Amino acid sequence: MEIAASIKGASKEYRTGDSVITALEPTTFDFMKNELTLIIGPSGSGKTTLLSLLGCVVFPTTGEIIINNIPVKSLSEAELAKVRLKHIGFVFQNFNLIAPLNALENVMQPLRLAGLGTREAKQKAEDALKKVGMQDRMKSLPKNLSGGQQQRVAIARALVTEPSVMLCDEPTASLDIKSTAIVMEELRMLSSSGKSVIVVTHDLRLRKFADRIIYVNNGVASDKPSDEDLIHE
Repeated sequence: MEIAASIKGASKEYRTGDSVITALEPTTFDFMKNELTLIIGPSGSGKTTLLSLLGCVVFPTTGEIIINNIPVKSLSEAELAKVRLKHIGFVFQNFNLIAPLNALENVMQPLRLAGLGTREAKQKAEDALKKVGMQDRMKSLPKNLSGGQQQRVAIARALVTEPSVMLCDEPTASLDIKSTAIVMEELRMLSSSGKSVIVVTHDLRLRKFADRIIYVNNGVASDKPSDEDLIHE
């Protein structure tokens, strides 16, 4: 399988006055295309820090991040923005849709930012919405969509730039059980189409959708559950 992203010996520390807080201990993982990875851990465990490093939102204190064979350590801010726009799709818990724009216009936004013309952006956005089964709601405003439908529009928006890595931060936290299953099936389908889909969650019920699970506890990431994880099985 082809590697979409790598994190090599990457850690993250924050300094506050004289004290140092370690959010993530040195961590090494490869994330493969055609794979859905769950990053599971309680609040404050370091899982969101790991996601932020992969999303090039924060820089590691040690180690390096490689996205689609691009080492990001030496990139300028402008180059980094291009990597995020072209190679990484983001899906958030609260959807982050733009309220005055309809579903189609929301999905077109990343393409317009990338400089695509209206006609091409519209066609690509329509195709992305069809992939997540939202072709009948393209003209709907976010307020007229259910939580599950809004999340599927958000997935289409993340998908539209054809990123190799899709990062999902608690994408099902505000959804009911039925919508959660639909959204996770959509994400699993996208991973099988050649993307590396990485989902951060504290919900152990999502494990059945994963090809691989990374457990994070107290800043330590491992592909083996700790005793504490097993207690919560």
